[in-house]
Amino acid sequence: MGKILVIGARGRAGRAAVEEARRRGHEVTPVARTTEGGAGLVAGDVTDAGRIAELAVGHDAVIAAVYDGGADPAVFFPKAAQALVDGLRETRLIWVGLASILPGPDGVPLMDNGGYPQEYRPFFLAHQAALDTFAASTLDWVSVAPAGDFNHADPRRTGTYRVAPGDPGALTSYADFAIALVDEYDRPTYHRAAVGVV
Repeated sequence: MGKILVIGARGRAGRAAVEEARRRGHEVTPVARTTEGGAGLVAGDVTDAGRIAELAVGHDAVIAAVYDGGADPAVFFPKAAQALVDGLRETRLIWVGLASILPGPDGVPLMDNGGYPQEYRPFFLAHQAALDTFAASTLDWVSVAPAGDFNHADPRRTGTYRVAPGDPGALTSYADFAIALVDEYDRPTYHRAAVGVV
């Protein structure tokens, strides 16, 4: 079995990824900014390229499910992306993306469709800036996002998902989303691309 570094292991997507990877028998190193009260967590800052390089040694892939509610997203996401590019180099990156920047069936990003909520547009653009950073590098990366949103009302693991264009009405559980993340480790299908799943 493989060895996976999960950055952002305190968050819901990160925790689900840790659980799914361990379910399959992989060795997982869960990383969070702080380890207080979190058994088995390793301290690491996703914006610190040196620390990322140190943590990534011996791992086959990195799943990054990161967010910092106390930081300016326009600064945080590009900085995190650059640190991952600089710190990983040869290690595959599986990035937890955002539905808002996925193209819908018409090819237009959800955030640019009429009627799509715009109050968080700076956040959307910050995520896009992170993908632009990955695209400008030679890193082997994939961004996996829920096609619409996470299903907070029904967290069950159905065991299935499908790749889909952006769809504001689509819902997926964190557990099923984690299947897609770990599948991209077990059977890498998408490279240097952003995909949505539902």
